[in-house]
Amino acid sequence: MREDGKDAARGHGRNETEEERADRRWQELVQEIRVAQTGVQILFGFLLTVVFTPHFQGLAQSEKTVYIITVVLGSLATGALIGPVAFHRIVSGRRIKPQAVVWASRLTFTGIVLLLATLTASLYLVLRVATDSVVVPWLVAGVLAWYLLCWFVLPLWARSRYTSKDDGRP
Repeated sequence: MREDGKDAARGHGRNETEEERADRRWQELVQEIRVAQTGVQILFGFLLTVVFTPHFQGLAQSEKTVYIITVVLGSLATGALIGPVAFHRIVSGRRIKPQAVVWASRLTFTGIVLLLATLTASLYLVLRVATDSVVVPWLVAGVLAWYLLCWFVLPLWARSRYTSKDDGRP
């Protein structure tokens, strides 16, 4: 036991207090958010400009509807991925970082799901405008399957495969 009596407060795995763990998890989360935010903000910025192009007025109503859905999804994804920053700023100094990390993580995951929907809708819209081929839904489904594999299936498989049942997490 350490002289300051903090060993009892330490969790399984790393030798860190709850506060140290929250700080580490926050830093990891911020790095993850930076990657996702950049992608969604570039895509969202591009989507916002499309409506002002001459070609947009010539689109069929169904394509305009897909565009509107895509812009709304992009906006929601942007909000969810920026949300953790606002959350942290509002609760900073209140000594609730462990809870803030949990909520920021939930917002980030929601943002990733919304980004998935935005990317899928964007790809569908672009391919539909570029070609009227019946293969478009199949191409989009294939890319969606790839996203699902990379973003969810592989991480969940690794988590299941390499995480022990007694790792101390609820």
